[in-house]
Amino acid sequence: MRLLHALPNLLTGSRLLLALPLALAILDGHFTTALLIAAIAGLTDALDGLLARRLDARSRLGAALDPLADKTLIFAVFASLAAVGMMPAWVAAVVILRDVIIVSGALAYQLLIGDLEFSPTVLSKANMAVQVLFLVTVLGNAVGGWLPAPALVAFTTVVLVVAIASGVQYVVLWSRKALAARHEG
Repeated sequence: MRLLHALPNLLTGSRLLLALPLALAILDGHFTTALLIAAIAGLTDALDGLLARRLDARSRLGAALDPLADKTLIFAVFASLAAVGMMPAWVAAVVILRDVIIVSGALAYQLLIGDLEFSPTVLSKANMAVQVLFLVTVLGNAVGGWLPAPALVAFTTVVLVVAIASGVQYVVLWSRKALAARHEG
């Protein structure tokens, strides 16, 4: 039973470990392999949360590991795709910078204010979904070449708009929380 309760965290940890082979597959031009690794990572992402809820095995470790695994994978894939010229480097920079700002803001809040009650917003969840779908589309396009360039440009624009909007939303929400906590203290 103990192993069963550890399964969600093991799946999340495995997703974290998939970032490096995924990045290397992209950098080596093995896009079919990269797409397969991305699919496995996506499957572990779906399963870890489902199992944590079904087995009542939610944990602080899992709550910390899950976004870390997501952000590590996003960073690895966006940076690798930019490095091989499959997307403009500035697009990857915007997406990665959003995550850096969010993590930095959370750390600053933790250090300056105290415990941060964190729950992802609907816009943040949409951001993750759009980014994952975009990355799978770019990798799938590298394998099959089925997406016309204008569609890829439009999808890139959606990724940028949602990433920026979500990043701004977090900055505003946490700034308000910080100000309210300062006024209370």
